[in-house]
Amino acid sequence: MKLLHKDIEKDNAGQVTLMPEEAEDMWHTYNLLQIGDSLMASTIRKVQTESSTGSVGSSRVRTTLCLCVDTIDFDSQACQLRVKGTNIQENQYVKMGAYHTIELELNRKFTLAKKIWDSVVLDRIEQACDPTQKADVAAVVMQEGLANLVLVTPAMTLLRAKVEVTIPRKRRGSCTQHEKALDRFYEAVMQGILRHINFDVVKCILVASPGFVKDQFMAYLFREAVRQDSKILLENRPKFMLVHSSSGHKYSLKEILCDPAVTARLSDTKAAGEVKALEDFYKMLQHEPDRAFYGLAHVEKASEALAIDILLISDKLFRHQDVATRSRYVRLVDNVRDNGGTVRIFSSLHVSGEQLTQLSGVAAILRFPIADLSEPEDDSTSDED
Repeated sequence: MKLLHKDIEKDNAGQVTLMPEEAEDMWHTYNLLQIGDSLMASTIRKVQTESSTGSVGSSRVRTTLCLCVDTIDFDSQACQLRVKGTNIQENQYVKMGAYHTIELELNRKFTLAKKIWDSVVLDRIEQACDPTQKADVAAVVMQEGLANLVLVTPAMTLLRAKVEVTIPRKRRGSCTQHEKALDRFYEAVMQGILRHINFDVVKCILVASPGFVKDQFMAYLFREAVRQDSKILLENRPKFMLVHSSSGHKYSLKEILCDPAVTARLSDTKAAGEVKALEDFYKMLQHEPDRAFYGLAHVEKASEALAIDILLISDKLFRHQDVATRSRYVRLVDNVRDNGGTVRIFSSLHVSGEQLTQLSGVAAILRFPIADLSEPEDDSTSDED
């Protein structure tokens, strides 16, 4: 998704112009749209024309309409989005107040105006427009003296850094120059990894090379990590995976991603974090039920007590058409973030999102146990008696 224009006032009203570039962007757009928003986009309208002789003909014309959104229909299989509404701007082909259905198209811009842009919607735009947010996989494709650092998103590969260092040959009786150059090269690659890889987002880092270059680099990387006490590298060590490639050039990425061991590891990496968070919640519910809450009322009480460590919430709840209910969920998310908690917004199109929906769509893992919230009510009633 490309953000072409953003104009949001201090009172949070305003509009943004976006261009969807891949099928996944339609899902993001579906989560941005709400009934009552204004949507301006290019569409095709069937227009009837009457000639001077009185004969009536019809033709299809492309025009730009501005609709007040009334119905939103998303086809998750074809990733198609249709928006029905009434025309709210004067147009030579469509009367004011007339109904029309716009089917949003890839690579055609649209402008969305809202009376209130809340934090969840703005986060969704940032997530959709920032390619690094979607880059679940990073790859370091290398050979002696050359390394390409690549981020792999669902739709493209982004070259983030290219490291080139001249490595002198080993000389008879002396390898010091060769070894020093290799250390310089490995250091540059290590700095590239630290600078360009967001370890909170990336679930797997592939290190590929012909021969033993990858093994030597990994030995250097973690030797340096221990020496420099680099917690970020040491904590994320399980994310690194060694793979064979025929060269250190970017085109070798294709053969790496076709490797059966890699495809098994990368299957649905985007959802792996959600699955783990839900698994942690179920474990907590089993072993320490006072630290695992679900249901909006209970989770809100825990939020008021500043007890929420991880909030699990389904994106389905933010599509609620009642403004008061939706703002209640947004307020909950904002409170948890303000108090240093982690918020995981689950996609309702994924199996973990469906599981969360069965738990009312909102759950929380707490920092400290809170006794069953129904108990204080019982105490107060007994006191009154």
